[in-house]
Amino acid sequence: MSNRAIVSLADSKYFELLNELVDSILRFKESKEVKICILDAGLEDYQIKILENKVYKIVKAKWDIQVPEYKVRGREWLKSQVSRAFLPDYFPAFKKYLWIDADAWVNDWSCLEMYFKGSDNNTLSISSSADRSYGRVLKADWIFSNIAFIKSQNYKHAKSSGFSNKIAREVALKPHLNIGVFCLEKDSLHWEVWQKNLHEALKKGRIFGSEQIAMNITIYCNNMKVEILPAYCNWFLINNLKYDQNNSTFVEPYLPNHKIGIIHLAGKTADKYRFDKNNLIDVKTLDNQTVKKNIRFIN
Repeated sequence: MSNRAIVSLADSKYFELLNELVDSILRFKESKEVKICILDAGLEDYQIKILENKVYKIVKAKWDIQVPEYKVRGREWLKSQVSRAFLPDYFPAFKKYLWIDADAWVNDWSCLEMYFKGSDNNTLSISSSADRSYGRVLKADWIFSNIAFIKSQNYKHAKSSGFSNKIAREVALKPHLNIGVFCLEKDSLHWEVWQKNLHEALKKGRIFGSEQIAMNITIYCNNMKVEILPAYCNWFLINNLKYDQNNSTFVEPYLPNHKIGIIHLAGKTADKYRFDKNNLIDVKTLDNQTVKKNIRFIN
């Protein structure tokens, strides 16, 4: 059996997206060298039956860290914010675990190999939201012409999750690591440190985003090993890319127009495309034409 697992999670609402993710993986011949594992956070029986014919194993997700019901409010899919920090407990047979959010799909297999390779020697393999194509990564409230309050995603989440000023400042100006796609080895010490930081984040902060700030603190404050991959390995800025018509694929908007590895339908810009396949995006081609394309995976 392969020692590499690709893991995702979904509830019934995200089933169609999860199913597309699975299909986007299986279309590559290299997928025979990995096992797809699914965490069930509220899938319907018929949805599970569909997936059972495609994947290696489906396991019920649980609250690996207990949180108050008032924070959950029936949103069982929030288990994804916790369960991904405990993947070796759910699927113990593997050496490497590549997590991919259900609202993402694989456009280029070589990107997956980069995640697996980047996790060698117990290193976190992950990409960040700091990239030439993404533009502004910090916000500033200007008080006077030369004085401003600087805001960052890491700082905001660290403070709202109850971490100290020292920790919040330490992560504030670091590149934000996007936990929607990452790879770790089973024996990596990251799991234990991440779980500890996640416990702290869940005490005072919201569930959503808790696993992300916990991992950023794990890397930047606990000094755990990291391999930061290019943004095209986890591309979530869908309103800023191009289309290579000769090769029928999405690419980066700037030279050398590298092929996008994983397209991630995350954030507000993707809201109208995430659950409606009929919504097409206007995208520039490499020869400066405008075409309408479906940003969802079409098998």
